Amino acid sequence: MRNILVTGGAGNVGGALAKKLVQDPDNFVVIVDNLTTGSIQKLPDAAKYPNYKFIRTDVNSFNDISPVVLRYGFDYIFHYAAVVGVKRTLDNPVSVLTDIQGIQNILTLAKNTAVKRVFYSSSSEVYGEPVEFPQNEDTTPLNSKLPYAIVKNVGEAFLKSYRKEYGLDYTIFRFFNTYGPDQSPDFVVSRFIDAALAGQPITLYGDGLQTRTFCYIDDNIEATTNAMYNDIFVNDVVNIGSEKEMTILELAQLIIRLTGSSSELVHLPPLPEGDMTRRRPDVSKMHRLLNRELTSVEEGIKRIIAVRKK
Repeated sequence: MRNILVTGGAGNVGGALAKKLVQDPDNFVVIVDNLTTGSIQKLPDAAKYPNYKFIRTDVNSFNDISPVVLRYGFDYIFHYAAVVGVKRTLDNPVSVLTDIQGIQNILTLAKNTAVKRVFYSSSSEVYGEPVEFPQNEDTTPLNSKLPYAIVKNVGEAFLKSYRKEYGLDYTIFRFFNTYGPDQSPDFVVSRFIDAALAGQPITLYGDGLQTRTFCYIDDNIEATTNAMYNDIFVNDVVNIGSEKEMTILELAQLIIRLTGSSSELVHLPPLPEGDMTRRRPDVSKMHRLLNRELTSVEEGIKRIIAVRKK
């Protein structure tokens, strides 16, 4: 039996990860979340899966999280708890910085309780304005001054330092715009789909020509859990995303077409900071984890639309 901790397990990615992990009866999963942005609706079905426990707690408080870790003696920890989203992190920079304490809490407890490996949700934001394409895990320019990017860089440094000093193994996942049916409505794909289905205007910041890649949630979860099950990319960094680069304007136009919507496109002033011009990761490591083609953006959006229409 594997004892696994998922922090931030009531969020979009953390919740999907927990739902995947509990499908294996050899896993016992403890999910923690402070429910600031998470939702209990994103937790696994308790009637169907008795091999998990949800505990409302704050990983940024050592007094809150330490009894959980000491009680269960985890084999693996997926540390996904964080303040996320460009606008939310810009609006709440102090809350973002407090996530550093949560990282340190998890690593200190992990190295003192014989955890085998910590999996950390980092972000494409660590690349700042990229200096090469595709963005390779070995090239991190550290040119972003945003608190969110700084915290993710600090988190990665903590993991590498704990490995060097204490022998604690890790895997860093750098997420690039993971989307899915349970994503919060303030993120771009969900926001555009909801507006299109309601026939409301779709708003874009600036000219909409900034590019992103979009990773469907199933691809993210399959890749990250395979890293654990197959014991690969230990003490390594892995981009989790897609190589298909598209503009935000193209994304909006695609969603309008797939929903058959009459929504208008409305351009707002550009964000004052944090809206990087391009994103395109090198996902060769992710392809090794999946060993299959990634879900296309069109197919992923179709799946979300089908769920919304239900």
